[in-house]
Amino acid sequence: MSAPGNISRRRFLRTLTLGACALPLSRAFGAMGSEFGLHPATPLTDLPPGPLTNPSVMLPPFRSALLSTPHLALTFDDGPHGSLTPRLLDTLAQRQVKATFYVIGRNVEAHPEIARRIVEEGHEIANHTWSHPALSGLSASRVAEELRRTHQIVLETTGYRMTNLRPPYGAYNERVREVAFNGHGYDTIMWSVDPLDWKFRNSARVSRELISGAAPGAVLLCHDIHPTTVAAIPPVLDDLLARQFQFVTIDRLMSMDQSGRQDSNLRPPGPKPGALPS
Repeated sequence: MSAPGNISRRRFLRTLTLGACALPLSRAFGAMGSEFGLHPATPLTDLPPGPLTNPSVMLPPFRSALLSTPHLALTFDDGPHGSLTPRLLDTLAQRQVKATFYVIGRNVEAHPEIARRIVEEGHEIANHTWSHPALSGLSASRVAEELRRTHQIVLETTGYRMTNLRPPYGAYNERVREVAFNGHGYDTIMWSVDPLDWKFRNSARVSRELISGAAPGAVLLCHDIHPTTVAAIPPVLDDLLARQFQFVTIDRLMSMDQSGRQDSNLRPPGPKPGALPS
């Protein structure tokens, strides 16, 4: 059975699971149905009021996918940057590559035109908090505020409703995941390849690490606030495209996962929370 409309395969399956377990409650959930097919780029005027209500089950953090095809996801944290992100977008556009941008809310506020360009050019935009704190050390109310402010500024600036979160430094706990899921229906996203580009400001090294770590279903972690990282991306794309890899957004990669489990978790993330970049 294929997932209807804009529902990803993963979300469709977990929605079916809920329905099978709670069929008598189907009428109660019926009023929520219109939100399951809501496309992230739905115009602001067409969005329902309040936070997204998602009656499906909170899944484990997503790190990578099990695939039989050479698809992978390229992700960028901490932007948008006033000069580097536009340069990166030019590189992606030249090669017709789509990526996922984990934006910081205050940077969106400072560079709204770049956030709009990200969306207009078909990339995914996702939540990386308002001010980049380690969420695992915050109270639930402060976590909620960090996510809410970024969710709202992105929605108001671009009309895009984000669907997932990457916690800064990879620092999360169950409280963080529950606040993200209950408040906005967010999946928590990690990574499987980390070139440590925040630590080693060397383009050749960053390129080498990304290329060597690339594999079907991989999630590549980068930061579009470092000149060395932006300079490293063209050779990475050229190498991987020549080897027939195809780049997709995180939301698309999750929908393609063939693991048969709630989350594949095939590869560990990069540095442990606590090894915090500057």
